[in-house]
Amino acid sequence: MEIAAIIAGLVLLTAGGDALVRGSVATARRLGVSPMIIGLTLVGFGTSTPELVTSLQAAFAGSPGVAVGNVVGSNIANFLLILGVSALVFPVVCDRRALGWDGLIAAGAAIALTLAALTVGFDRWVGLAFVALLAGYLFATWLRERGGGAPEEADLHVREGGVVGEGAAPLWRSLLIAFAGIVITILGARFLVFGAIEVARGFSVPETVIGLTIVAVGTSLPELVTSLIAAFRKESDIALGNVLGSNIFNVLAILGVTAMIRPMEAPADIAGTDVWVMLAATALVLFFAFTNRRISRLEGGVMVLLYATYIGLLAIRAGAGAA
Repeated sequence: MEIAAIIAGLVLLTAGGDALVRGSVATARRLGVSPMIIGLTLVGFGTSTPELVTSLQAAFAGSPGVAVGNVVGSNIANFLLILGVSALVFPVVCDRRALGWDGLIAAGAAIALTLAALTVGFDRWVGLAFVALLAGYLFATWLRERGGGAPEEADLHVREGGVVGEGAAPLWRSLLIAFAGIVITILGARFLVFGAIEVARGFSVPETVIGLTIVAVGTSLPELVTSLIAAFRKESDIALGNVLGSNIFNVLAILGVTAMIRPMEAPADIAGTDVWVMLAATALVLFFAFTNRRISRLEGGVMVLLYATYIGLLAIRAGAGAA
């Protein structure tokens, strides 16, 4: 029953997240929203909606290990697994000017999450600070690109907005698709959180491990789809931009909103181990991106191998918890 709930939740989250992004982007186009704004906000936030709904439901269910593990695990999976697989499909070309700003913010968000986990936890004021930082980042990015001072960034966000289709549907149909995506995502999150908690209890596996693996990878499937589409189109820089934007939203929006609504303690094992893995993954990706101005297939393979090693270590942790 619990495994069936997890599978149903993953399927519904993937379908709901995809419908929400496509419906929202098509609606925005019909309303005359610029492609730059669509790429900057709707694509990044839309692909992170499964994480938001899942973390909120986990927090209300009294499972901070799933709520926080979902965000930390998703960021690790985005960098090592999703970006690594994308680089294996087609090497990721990196424009330092286009990605320097988002890379800096992504690194700052990862550091802010780590500091909060090691000190005060995710109290309401921490969540408020995260959301305020997100608003400042979006406003500053919009000013930079609108003023013409960052043409490479503007071009990247325009192409991010175009990766999810042309949006030729009538307005009413686009709104209906977006609304259906929200409903399906909420339903999928309920199934996934219920199944994850019951599996953790039934098999004596730490909830944090479930949050860092099954829940995190499951809620990251929309990012995987978007990044692979970009990689197969040989627009691999969009894959990196998508992952950076998603990781920024995961910390500042998803964890920020969740903490504002339902403050949580930082699980000790996540604060002691997994936030450092997230920081190391962030540093590795930015190092690869800014040294040779590309992430090669070899480097992508290294990233995927490192993720597999991390999952193996989590399996050992799960076995120790069950024992």
